[in-house]
Amino acid sequence: MTALQEVATRKPPASASVRREALYFALRNPKLLIGAAIVLLFLLAGLVGPLLVSATPNEYVGKPMDPPSSEYWFGTTTFGQDVFAQFVHGLRTTFLVGVLGGGIAAIVGMMVGFVAGYRGGLVDEVLNMITNIILVLPALAVLLIINAYLGIRSVGAQALFIGLTSWPWAARAIRAQTFSLRGRDFVDLARLSGANTWKIITREIGPNMSSYLLLTFILLFGNSILIASSLDFIGLGPTEGVSLGLMLQNASQWSAMQLGLWWWFIPPGAAITAIVGALYVANVGLDEVFNPKLRQT
Repeated sequence: MTALQEVATRKPPASASVRREALYFALRNPKLLIGAAIVLLFLLAGLVGPLLVSATPNEYVGKPMDPPSSEYWFGTTTFGQDVFAQFVHGLRTTFLVGVLGGGIAAIVGMMVGFVAGYRGGLVDEVLNMITNIILVLPALAVLLIINAYLGIRSVGAQALFIGLTSWPWAARAIRAQTFSLRGRDFVDLARLSGANTWKIITREIGPNMSSYLLLTFILLFGNSILIASSLDFIGLGPTEGVSLGLMLQNASQWSAMQLGLWWWFIPPGAAITAIVGALYVANVGLDEVFNPKLRQT
C-alpha cells in the first residue's frame, strides 16, 4: 500500500481530548441527563417489570374496578385484569416498536441519503424523486389502509410499515450533509486511492456524521412510538399482546374515564408523553454536547 493510500483510507479519528471534552459536557448537560434518565427508567421497567408479575396482561386476577392497592399497584380494569401487568408488558412492546420502526427508517434513510448525496447526478435525481413522493404521502392514512385491508396486525408488521413510511425527511437531511462532505480532502484522497463508493461512505463520510446520525435515530425512535400509539388507540394495533396505546384504546372503549378509573388510562398516557418528551429533550441535550456553539459552559 502506498503512502497516498494509507492517508486516504485512514479515517480522521476523534482524539482522546475531543472524546473527553464531549463526555465532560455530556455529564454536565441537564437536558441530556434528565431525558436519558427518564427513558432508561421506563426501559428498565419494561425489561424487569414483566419478571416481577405473575399474571399475564389479559388474565382475570381480581375484582373488577379495584383501585390501586398493595396487591394491585395500578388497580384492575372493568374485567378484573391487573393494570400494572399490562403497563409493564406494554412498555416492552412500545419500546420494541420504537426501536424497530426507528431503526428501519434510519437504515433506509441513511442508505438513500448517503448514495444520493455522494453519487449525485441521475442517481440523486431518481432517489430524490422517490423521497419526495414518499414524503408527500399521508403516512398515517397509508398505515390505516394497510392495517385495515391487509389484516396484518403484528408488532413486527406495524414496525415495518412505520419504518418504510418515516424515512424521507431523514434521507433528505443526510443527503445534504453527505453532499457537503463529499468534496473534502480526505474523501478526495480516498477516491484517488481507488476506494469504491461503499468504502468511502462507510469509512470516510459515515464516521464523520456519527453524532448527526445518532440524533436522527433518536427523533425517528420517538416518532415511531407516537405513530404506533396512534394506530393502537384507534384500534389498528397488534391483535395479540398489549401496548401502551392498546391500553388507552381499551380504557376508552370501556368508558374508564366516565367510570372514574383514572388508574387505567393515566399511566399509559403519562408514560407515552414522558418517553417521547424525554427523547426530544435528550436529543436537544446531545445537540448541545456535539455542537460547540450550543454548549453551556
